[in-house]
Amino acid sequence: MLEAWLNRRWYSPSAPLYLQPFEWLYRAVIALRRRSYSPGSRRIHVPDVPVVVVGNLTVGGTGKTPLVIALTRALQSRGIRVGVISRGYGASVAAPSLLSAHSDPAVFGDEPVLVARATEAPVVVSPDRVAATALLAQRGMQIVISDDGLQHYRLGRALEIAVVDGVRGFGNGHLLPAGPLREPVARLADADWLVFNGSPAASTVAAVERVAQRRDRLKMQLAAVDARALSGDRPARELSSFRAAPVHAVAGLGNPSRFFATLREAGLELIEHPFPDHHPFTAADLAFAEPGEILMTEKDGVKCASFADARCWQVPVAAVCDEPGQRCSTRSRHSRAVCRYASRTDSLTRTTLPMDTRLLEILACPLCKGPLVHHRAEAVLVCRLDRLAFPIRDDVPVMLEEEAKALLPTDPLLER
Repeated sequence: MLEAWLNRRWYSPSAPLYLQPFEWLYRAVIALRRRSYSPGSRRIHVPDVPVVVVGNLTVGGTGKTPLVIALTRALQSRGIRVGVISRGYGASVAAPSLLSAHSDPAVFGDEPVLVARATEAPVVVSPDRVAATALLAQRGMQIVISDDGLQHYRLGRALEIAVVDGVRGFGNGHLLPAGPLREPVARLADADWLVFNGSPAASTVAAVERVAQRRDRLKMQLAAVDARALSGDRPARELSSFRAAPVHAVAGLGNPSRFFATLREAGLELIEHPFPDHHPFTAADLAFAEPGEILMTEKDGVKCASFADARCWQVPVAAVCDEPGQRCSTRSRHSRAVCRYASRTDSLTRTTLPMDTRLLEILACPLCKGPLVHHRAEAVLVCRLDRLAFPIRDDVPVMLEEEAKALLPTDPLLER
């Protein structure tokens, strides 16, 4: 298959010589495009709501979607109204479309449907991310997270988070089609945070050090949780309960080997079935001659649920850090906050975590959508237009109208 053929060459030590002339052409095109969207360009649309972009430089999966889910849940736990936008790989929609947990992944894409089901947040799919963001702003969202879109320069953003595959790194270091890179590694210097999914190889760290030495960084792992049945109302099962016999491991990912390695770490004996990323599964794909349970990724599970039988289980993953606040090198409260945001989702709702001050700065009033002024000493966020003070309790902003304090016109908080 073409994808497998390309991956073998992209993640080999050198790039094929016959593809490098096309790489030079691609490099020239993206350089011109990047220049046309230089900072301050009128072509960049600044939305009415702050946007956090979670993207990557390489083609294929790096763990963006689990991180988007973790960030969304963390912000929701703080009473912040957050929506998600996505291009939706393979989606057949022209206008911005709002998803529900029951939306068809064949129409809207597997990852957007997964995010909608996992977070219950409003998710909008559209090839036009600016229009998608506008729709969420109209629905009263205070922050929009873009699942992918690092290269969608027309959409202005408040923060950029670049996810790097710690295991595969940047492949042979070449741009498309000679290598897996959408943009040069130097692009990481513009991102606010770098997230390594898995322990990065020394060569990957060295490549980042050369171009983005001062960027905030953290290490992330995708931890598997209990398997969930795709058919019937059955309780979840620990992965260790599948050790008795070989299981069929199904993965339609950019890097299926990561999923297989996760199952092996749980002590399972596998019959591997790798599929291309975003594969449109049918019942025939799961008609294996050998007996055994079928374990698949959660992303594949949303596409197989309609025809899955009692053998089929999905294995969700959670974006977690090796240790709370662990960093690859530099130390700052910003990376520690994101690291904690990506901690296990069940602890996010129970634990009081410090809110990143940069996120405080981009929050908007939930009523008038106007700016908020952070008064650290008084532990409040003040909307001068509505004369309201939203409390910050234990470092967590409470963005609810009923919790806000009405301020008199002469209140000193309105003057500072």
